[in-house]
Amino acid sequence: MKPIITCFLAILATGLAIAPVSGQEMLTARQIIEKADQNMQGESNISTMTMTIKRPAWERTVGFKNWVKGRDLALTLVTEPAKEKGQAFLKRKNDMWNYVPSIGRLVKLPPSMMSQGWMGSDYTNDDILNESSLVQDFTQEIISTGDFQGSKCYQLRLTPLENSNVVWGKIITWVSCTDFIFLKSEYYDENQALVRTETAGDIKIMDGRKIPTILEIIPADEPQNRTIVKIQSMDFDVKIDDNFFSQQNMKSVK
Repeated sequence: MKPIITCFLAILATGLAIAPVSGQEMLTARQIIEKADQNMQGESNISTMTMTIKRPAWERTVGFKNWVKGRDLALTLVTEPAKEKGQAFLKRKNDMWNYVPSIGRLVKLPPSMMSQGWMGSDYTNDDILNESSLVQDFTQEIISTGDFQGSKCYQLRLTPLENSNVVWGKIITWVSCTDFIFLKSEYYDENQALVRTETAGDIKIMDGRKIPTILEIIPADEPQNRTIVKIQSMDFDVKIDDNFFSQQNMKSVK
């Protein structure tokens, strides 16, 4: 692959961060995030994953399947362990629900729960249900470029818009210049204190796209803890009817 000599150019006259990628192509910080987000999300996707939660005294693995369409529709089904199998989480625009089959209850999740850990992990409900958008809910700024894991990367700062309903005070992320893959992200609270760091690795091609298949979260205040997500399969731009994302389907989806 032809190396990129320069990935960053700030044009002060316009107030925009612009980066040359190859030849005459120039990208703004927003376009870089759009490309990376689109590469990982597509217009829709169906995926199967396992999530291993590691603590000093214990460890457990949760298997789940995701159906996602755009930013407004998402359904997550827990497939293991047996005692939690069948739990489902649904998002339709700004409304979110959790179905618990063991008690036959459907619970609406308030916005305040978006920052809470999903299934006891270091990932939040917001992460799993795609509540916030890195493109629509943040302003994007290129900080610099550098090497990370052997790849030339853009380092960008994402700052939430004033009226956006997001969990984070800011995000610092590293995106590869050639493949537009999120390789590392640091998440900060509203007081600008680091909350967690996410790294990505084991890059593979799935359904024609190069994506990371292992994601690891380490909380800043408890670095001995970690959550590791392994993507087992991912299909992009799959036709999914909007009616699939329904409360009724939460009880029967497989």
